[in-house]
Amino acid sequence: MSWSKQGERDGRRGYHHGNLREALIRAALDLIAQKGPAGFTFADAARWAGVSAAAPYRHFRDRDALLADVARRGFELFETALSRAWDSGRPDPYRAFENVGRAYLAFARGEPAYYSAMFEAGVAVDDDTGLREAAGRAFEVLRHASQTLCERAPPDRRPPALMMSLHVWALSHGVASLFARGDAGRRALPMAPEELLEAGVLIYLRGLGLIAEPRR
Repeated sequence: MSWSKQGERDGRRGYHHGNLREALIRAALDLIAQKGPAGFTFADAARWAGVSAAAPYRHFRDRDALLADVARRGFELFETALSRAWDSGRPDPYRAFENVGRAYLAFARGEPAYYSAMFEAGVAVDDDTGLREAAGRAFEVLRHASQTLCERAPPDRRPPALMMSLHVWALSHGVASLFARGDAGRRALPMAPEELLEAGVLIYLRGLGLIAEPRR
């Protein structure tokens, strides 16, 4: 695939030859970054890629299918980032769990277009097998990390790992969406988002009895 400088004056990237699918994915990411996932049409994506309005139908049935593919790729990158942060629970499960939280925030900050496609585009995850499976694999990293922490508690005091992973996911997603994203949707915060998330997770895990209260 090759991109030309031609067309950049009117906000487009000229597409000459090669992988049309990749060109449309790139166009969608650029448009999401500029206008949000709901701010452009299928024809806009074609125009941005420098192809005819009919060309995208060779690869995608409609705009939702294009956004689903963008979201799927985002979840694949997300899974890789979370897995690398978890690192099989090294150097210890709690420290690795903190690293997963930081990786969540870093992804929202570093890949805001993918993040928007994944969580804000309104794509029905269950309607696309590839997207559903990619999203499931990313969540599985967090569920496995939660399971590992839960196993440190006595059997009669272990919280359900799925419940814990959903709670921590909601907390991480809230902090990421409000305070750690890399676009105009980020709110001001008088502390680092990482500090806010770590404090929230610490309180939560202490409440479950998974880590001890500090000695006074």
